[in-house]
Amino acid sequence: MSMNRRKFLSSAAVGGTILGAPAIVRAETKTFNWKMTNAYGPGAPFYVQGPGSPTDFCKKVEAMSGGRLKIQHFAAGELIPALEGFDACSKGLVEMNAANAYFWAGKIPAAQYFTTVPFGMNTQGMNAWLYHGGGLELWNELYADHGLVAMPMGNTGTQMTGWFRKPIEKVEDFDGLKMRIPGLAGKVYSQLGVAVRLLPGGEIFPALERGVIDAAEFVGPYQDRRMGLQKAASYYYTTGWAEPTNATELMINKKAWESLPPDLQTIVKAAAAACNVESHAWCESVNADALDDLVKNFGVKAGPLPDPVIVKLKEVTDDTLATLAASDPATKKVHDAFFAFREKHRSWAAVSEKAFLSL
Repeated sequence: MSMNRRKFLSSAAVGGTILGAPAIVRAETKTFNWKMTNAYGPGAPFYVQGPGSPTDFCKKVEAMSGGRLKIQHFAAGELIPALEGFDACSKGLVEMNAANAYFWAGKIPAAQYFTTVPFGMNTQGMNAWLYHGGGLELWNELYADHGLVAMPMGNTGTQMTGWFRKPIEKVEDFDGLKMRIPGLAGKVYSQLGVAVRLLPGGEIFPALERGVIDAAEFVGPYQDRRMGLQKAASYYYTTGWAEPTNATELMINKKAWESLPPDLQTIVKAAAAACNVESHAWCESVNADALDDLVKNFGVKAGPLPDPVIVKLKEVTDDTLATLAASDPATKKVHDAFFAFREKHRSWAAVSEKAFLSL
């Protein structure tokens, strides 16, 4: 009887009928082929290629999943225009999109808080809020009605104030300027008389060079130098009031996300978190040399905005954000949560990072 039982078990195992084995095998071998679009153009470091970039994310996911989840990446213009990823992903035309949440301010005003907030938190604070302070849950609560899931996938760290064709010596110098600036900072500038323009990255240099705009903010020394912005403007302000951090958004169609087995969902989260760390580290590694080069070899005048200008910007920012929060319950919920966490994080930063940096 013992021999017959062993023979049966052996035959059953070979035939793939024991203990539900066929279902297990099918779950482990099913493959997914997805598409990811991007708000940024082909070849852009950080935003498209390089360490911690969206294409790096796609490679990480494929390797970590053993090829079970393959993601084909399309830069802006290769499949859809630069800023149409929200609709494409929401409708299920693509499974993923890489961009910044503040691009969707016209659809979801509160989304802007998940990229950066003027005078808000730095990258460490932003990550703490998103991963462990309830920020990520709020982000996905906002996106649920649009059939979307979101998470951070990169961060530039603190960004520069931007490039100006003329110096900014007093607050009144902003009045009448035409400036490329996205997100909440754009709303602050508009209160000071700036005509705000939202342009994709690839359109910034020609607009600045031709005088279509008078000023522009993009990222930081390395990225800005690559775009040639130093050839169109000479004044480069370093105060990172407008974007003390800048998170890249990984957007996923909710139905597609829910179709993934738990292990692949975990792989996507892990790859996105890895890219969030690696992309920021890369930015921190390249900006110092780039800024030095811009100043020494291109004659760029780099420095902070005057203190009275910063004081006024802070005042206008507080008023602008309070007005925005009062106009929309969802925005107020996110606003209140963000600033409550900021105060807690600042109390720790004051005795850790700030104390160290003042040495």
